[in-house]
Amino acid sequence: MSTDGQPHILAIGGGSFIPDDRCGISPSPLLRYAVDLTGQDRPRICFLATASGDGDGVIGRAYAAFSRMEAEVSHIALFPMPNIPDMRSHLLAQDLVYVVGGSVANLLALWRLHGLDEMLREAWHEGVVLSGESAGALCWHVGGNTDSYGPQLRPLTDGLGFLPYSCGVHYDSDKQRRPLLQQLVSEGTLPDGYAADEAVALHYVGTEFVQAVSYEKGAGAYRIEPDGPGTAKETRLDVRLLASL
Repeated sequence: MSTDGQPHILAIGGGSFIPDDRCGISPSPLLRYAVDLTGQDRPRICFLATASGDGDGVIGRAYAAFSRMEAEVSHIALFPMPNIPDMRSHLLAQDLVYVVGGSVANLLALWRLHGLDEMLREAWHEGVVLSGESAGALCWHVGGNTDSYGPQLRPLTDGLGFLPYSCGVHYDSDKQRRPLLQQLVSEGTLPDGYAADEAVALHYVGTEFVQAVSYEKGAGAYRIEPDGPGTAKETRLDVRLLASL
């Protein structure tokens, strides 16, 4: 559970893990920030790789990376069937739930099919910290844009809506992201919202945005709002720089 018992979400635009010559990947300061929100010396962390099809390679790499932390790690898989009989009880017993990136459209469809959407909402209200990168960041919001349907980005408007905002991820590394998100907000297809560059995370307490954090100097976070008919305004936000590993 979170340090203060409040609902926390850390939506990561990119950079949850960093390359490691010895172990492949290691948790970045962003993921360690999410762990710190739990207030636990040895937190219970459950990760979901639904967006990547619960691939063995992805799950194996995630376990290898999380093993670098003092934590009790588990995962929930939905292919070919749920690997945990009582997913609700398992989620409610966690301190942190982390969602791996991939196809957010497929993730949302499968979560709803298995009732994970409501289980995660309950866990969030009970103080379990929710986090994730890319699809794992978009999913908590009303929507954003996605490559779930192909390399040409398309709108996503049916996110879980725990957070009443639009969300932009990989904002500085994919040239399609910024103009499409601004277009969708300007025309009212999506509500106003927030966007994060690589190596940046957006921290919400309840439904309120509280701060952006990063381990890269100069990386940005942004507020996106309508600004008259057919236009949007982008405001760069302050970003708290985290200590490097």
